[in-house]
Amino acid sequence: MSTQSSPSSTPLHAATADDADTELKRRHRTMWAAGDYPAVADVIAPLGRRLVDALTLGTADRVLDIAAGAGNAAIPAARTGARVVATDLTPELLTTGEATDSGAITWQTADAEHLPFDDDSFDVGMSCVGIMFAPDHQRCADELVRVVRPGGRFGLIDWTPSGFIGEMFTLMKPYAPAPPPHARPPVLWGDETHVRGLFGDRVLDLDATAEELTVDRFADGAAFRDFFKATYGPTIVAYRTIGDDPARAAELDAALADLGDRHLRDGRMSWEYLLVTATVA
Repeated sequence: MSTQSSPSSTPLHAATADDADTELKRRHRTMWAAGDYPAVADVIAPLGRRLVDALTLGTADRVLDIAAGAGNAAIPAARTGARVVATDLTPELLTTGEATDSGAITWQTADAEHLPFDDDSFDVGMSCVGIMFAPDHQRCADELVRVVRPGGRFGLIDWTPSGFIGEMFTLMKPYAPAPPPHARPPVLWGDETHVRGLFGDRVLDLDATAEELTVDRFADGAAFRDFFKATYGPTIVAYRTIGDDPARAAELDAALADLGDRHLRDGRMSWEYLLVTATVA
């Protein structure tokens, strides 16, 4: 599938949203555009390939990657010959992915809560640590099953609440801006019970398996902290929030370094995620 429009020029879906929601989405776009998320995506690149393998894509499949970022899953999906549309709320990330794509993917700015596609438009839906960061989990689940045809399938990879990244988010929460009342914690997408509740009887054969990503990029906890402090949007925003309080910044520095050190074993860390696959009823 050839690229049909520039990600920076494609409007968000015209579904109605109140001013507070519009402002929240603006903040999310700003957060994920901060730093160097493609550098983070390089660390977790095996997750995209794992998700594509789990979905056993073929050349006849029309695939939607929701909250695709720079294309961690979309690019390996396109290499199977599938026709792929990669969407994200943050056009800057899509621009990065498009620059590495040979033209096989359609890159389109879109909100996971208001997907700009007709019902039953895709054979496969997927998201790799992306959809979890949209605040309204139920709306995202509803949109996913709406745009994937009956008998089609979807796959999700999301960080678990009890895993390393889940622990990092818990640690950063007191330093980060308060979320709006309706926003659910992102790592709930890594809880099997929560995910089953979102889809209910609208899906068949839902399978959920906790797996681990081995990361060997960091010599110690301080190296992990400094990398995420410079590259990862949520961490950058947490530090910006406490920027005028050196004591709190030092607290967060120490806590993140300690977290990394506690999880390092012989130069390796294990980051737990939940892999979910299901068929739309």
